[in-house]
This record gives sequence, C-alpha cells and structure tokens, in this order.
Amino acid sequence: MRFFRQEGFSLNEETWVRDIKEKREIYGISQQKLALAAGITRPYLSDIETGKAHPSEALQEAITEALERFNPDTPLEMLFDYVRIRFPTTDVKHIVEDVLRLRLPYFIHEDYGFYSYTEHYYLGDIFVLVSPELEKGVLLELKGRGCRQFESYLLAQERSWYEFFMDVLMEDGVMKRLDLAINDKTGILNIPHLTEKCRNEECISVFRSFKSYRSGELVRREEKECMGNTLYIGSLQSEVYFCIYEKDYEQYKKHDIPIEDAEVKNRFEIRLKNERAFYAIRDLLEHDNPERTAFQIINRYVRFVDRDDTKPRSDWRINEEWAWFIGEHRGILKLTTKPEPYSFERTLHWLSHQVAPTLKLALRLDKMNHTQIVHDIITHAKLTEKHEKILKQQAAAAKEVVL
Repeated sequence: MRFFRQEGFSLNEETWVRDIKEKREIYGISQQKLALAAGITRPYLSDIETGKAHPSEALQEAITEALERFNPDTPLEMLFDYVRIRFPTTDVKHIVEDVLRLRLPYFIHEDYGFYSYTEHYYLGDIFVLVSPELEKGVLLELKGRGCRQFESYLLAQERSWYEFFMDVLMEDGVMKRLDLAINDKTGILNIPHLTEKCRNEECISVFRSFKSYRSGELVRREEKECMGNTLYIGSLQSEVYFCIYEKDYEQYKKHDIPIEDAEVKNRFEIRLKNERAFYAIRDLLEHDNPERTAFQIINRYVRFVDRDDTKPRSDWRINEEWAWFIGEHRGILKLTTKPEPYSFERTLHWLSHQVAPTLKLALRLDKMNHTQIVHDIITHAKLTEKHEKILKQQAAAAKEVVL
C-alpha cells in the first residue's frame, strides 16, 4: 500500500479506502454501480481506490452508505416499486419541470393515452399522461423500471424520494397507487409453506380471500407471467392487498439469471390504492421509518400462526419464520434505492429474440444469392423524429436531463 503514502493522505483514509475496496469486491459490486449509487463518476472512484484522489469526510460517508445498500448480509430492504399520482392541473410542463424537475424537451410526445387520457409524454419508463379535463388532470405513472430510472434522476438532483413526495403534496397531488416492495435476499419467506398455511386456516387475516399460483401459470392479463410460486392475500380490487412471489424465478425467466445467482430470493409487495397510499406516504414523511410504515400495514391485515387445537384460533402461536420476517431478531428494514439509468436494453432484447434470427436468415440468403438486399434496406431506412428523440435521450447524461 505504498502509493497511499503521499501528502494529504492519512492512515485513517488508507484504512477506509482499503475497507471500501475489499467490501465492494466481497459484495460483488462493480465500480460503475457503486459510483452511480454514490453520485460520483467511475473514474473518480477508481482514483480514490488507487490513492490518487482524496475524498472529503462527507463523501467518504456517502460512499460508505451507498456501498452498504448492496450488503448481502442485510436480509430485507424496501423499495418503491409502483407510483401513480394525479395532479389537479392540465399544465404538463409545470409537473414535469417543477415537480419531476426534468426537462420536457427530452420527453417523447404521443397523441394517444391510457386510462381514458388523450395523450402522453414519456422518457424511458417514466410516463406522464395528459387530459384537457381538469378532473383528470395530469397523471404520473412509474412502474418498477420507471421507479429505478427516476431514482437515477433523483440522484443527479441530490434529492430523495421523501423530498419528491413532499413536493407532490405541496402541489395537491392525489396518490392513486403505491407499491412498497420488500426484497427478501436470504429466503426468509417460504411461499409454498405460507400457501399451505392459508389452506390450513393458519393465516389469521381481515382479508377473506387468497389465491396461489404455481410456476409458469398465467396469473392475470395485467399481472406478470412466470413469477414462480405466487401468493395473493386479499382481493385485487381492494385498496390494500399483498402479493408474495419468488423473485429469483422471475429473474431467471425474464433475464436468464441463474436462480442461485439472484440477488433477491423472494419479494413481498404491499399494494396500496387511493387513501391507503396517501396514509402510507404521510406516515413515511412523518416518521422517516420504513420498518414502522411497512410492518404496521402488514401486521394490521395478516399474521401466520401454528395450529394448536387445544387453544382458540386467536391464541395460536405466531409462526417462527413469520416472526423473524416481521422483525424478531433481525436487522431494521431500510428504504433503499437502486438507480438504473434509462437504457435501450429492452429494445435490444426484443431485437435479439424476435428480429435477429430473421435478419440472420436474410443475410445468409444475400450471401447465397450474391445480393445485398439487407444492406440496402438498412441504408435507405429513414429515422423519424421519434427515433431522433430516442437518440437524444440515449446520448444525454442524467445531469443534462434534470433541472
């Protein structure tokens, strides 16, 4: 470690750098991923690890906190996984630039919408729907991937989810839906076992219904397919219900990630609508305690117990695995972020699976027939204004898009 022995680099800094680098490698995190989470560039992080740069104490703390988000020994973490908010205005520019704090010219505009809205704007998976009717107003929708993309912009803005939601409430935004996703990294939740307990009446709940699906079954048209074993507790039409599924199996089916390599084993999603979503946000803002907010909701609606026919059902002992999940002898649940910059990955994935085989066939036919039809098709293809906007989006760094 001789390269640390230079002016301005203390022994404490040397120890901190060594610990950060060792932990990063143990956690299996790339420099790029850690740098993004800490809000710095990869080359700068590389200079820190090699002793060429000397971060301030504040930056050291920020890097340390960012790294601990990826600590595999932290069994549970909570993410925002779906956000839908309606604003009582028809001024889309105001919502995009003053609430989201993103530059509207980077958004692509389409003259059609969803949910009876007439048009929409989008940047990657960040969707803003617009209606001329004030009653509908402007609707923001962030699904899972949209939440991760928006986190990369929040990071560039040096703003937190809490600050964003405070701005939303200041604009009289109406919460329409909020999904709180609890990631189980170590397999605390045994979903087939929980399903069996539901069937055996060992699930004490205010909900009157549950549904379970096995690997590969079609869940619902608007739900995900191939989520492995999945358990729904409560009606999907109610303002509160839970979805518990095998996240590792989903990642295997969607991205070919081996099940044993999946970062998250299971996911417990708290799905909230309307007033229930508002109360959850208000509780988070008031107490800044994700553990309290999430498990206050869970404990109110459901608990798993072990059957004991010598006692009344209400006195059955809470199941040991469930007790561990809801907080007995484990670390505190933390709200985390997993910022992912907008990328062209989904389109490339579609090209790889749907277009590439046909393209390869056409190229072979060109070769056999001594023609260049494919080359001519690509050469004469014209990019539309929408394609040019996508190029602009892809070329822009997060700091260029944010206000």
